[in-house]
Amino acid sequence: MAEIPKSRCNDKCLPGYRKASNGRFRVCCYDCVLCSEGEMSNVTDSATCHRCPDDRWPDERKVRCVPKTHDFLSYEKDIVALFSSVTASFFSAITLFILGIFIYYWNTPIVKANNRAVSFILLISILLSFLCVFLFLGRPVDITCRLRQTSFGIFFSTAVSSVLAKTVTVCIAFKATKPGSPWRKWVTLKVSNYVVIVCSSVQSLICGVWLSVSPPYLEYDHHSYKGMIIIQCNEGSVIGFYSMLGYMGVLTSVSFVLAFMVRTLPDSFNEAKYITFSMLVLCSVWIAMIPAYLSTKGKYMVAMEIFAILTSCAGVLGCIFFPKLYILLIKPELNSRKMMLGKDKL
Repeated sequence: MAEIPKSRCNDKCLPGYRKASNGRFRVCCYDCVLCSEGEMSNVTDSATCHRCPDDRWPDERKVRCVPKTHDFLSYEKDIVALFSSVTASFFSAITLFILGIFIYYWNTPIVKANNRAVSFILLISILLSFLCVFLFLGRPVDITCRLRQTSFGIFFSTAVSSVLAKTVTVCIAFKATKPGSPWRKWVTLKVSNYVVIVCSSVQSLICGVWLSVSPPYLEYDHHSYKGMIIIQCNEGSVIGFYSMLGYMGVLTSVSFVLAFMVRTLPDSFNEAKYITFSMLVLCSVWIAMIPAYLSTKGKYMVAMEIFAILTSCAGVLGCIFFPKLYILLIKPELNSRKMMLGKDKL
């Protein structure tokens, strides 16, 4: 029996395509149109394409939905994560080394100069800031999302508060040397300790309110990149996040301005020159980071913040403590009260 011929103007539409009218009079004449982005069809001459679920994406031929890949700063896939972890570990080890050296030389003049207790608080807070980097690496979970920004904010604010306290100590010490100066009564008071406690407590309060009202949470971003689910932390309250960053900026600016004002005082007891350099490095890093941070998404945004954390903490550590470390280990003859009082060496 002869096959009855079919009326058609064109070939059948393959899977991955759909039929679309081409405006001709006969309904058997149509065009084959590739399925739109995020859609697929798995039958011949399909009239419509079907959208894939949010956690899936069409394959290259658009004939079936395949699971989307998960994207985050992974130790296995991203060299940035490995480099960041190694760098954070390296600087943490250096900070511990400096802390050990300072404990060993606890009663020497250079360690005592400009409040050794604040120096230890500064070293510990820098160490904890370096360790905060590990909260930004790997697959995010709810607890790391809640802790990473707030922990860094508190620890780094404590470090900057310690730098501010050192600057205040220098300022008070030199003002008190003038005869009849009213600043003499402030020398005996633990002003630097109060500066650290008050300034770091304000940041702790900001972070506490942030966590109580609208804390950060884990978020799956299905739409920013094709065929990819970005696993990231949503900061929750934008006001809380920028309040934390803004307060750190205020502390840094005050420390920089005050250190710059007293940088030319006699250098025997004066750390202000090194503090000025450290705050200049810190300000430069974060000012450059903010536009780059806001213009990126996903793991690249996290990588930018990690870079800013490592660079700023390393800048503070190097500018303030390496000159002292040089004297303690390379020029121990300068580590005496006589040399500090008589020469411009610290």
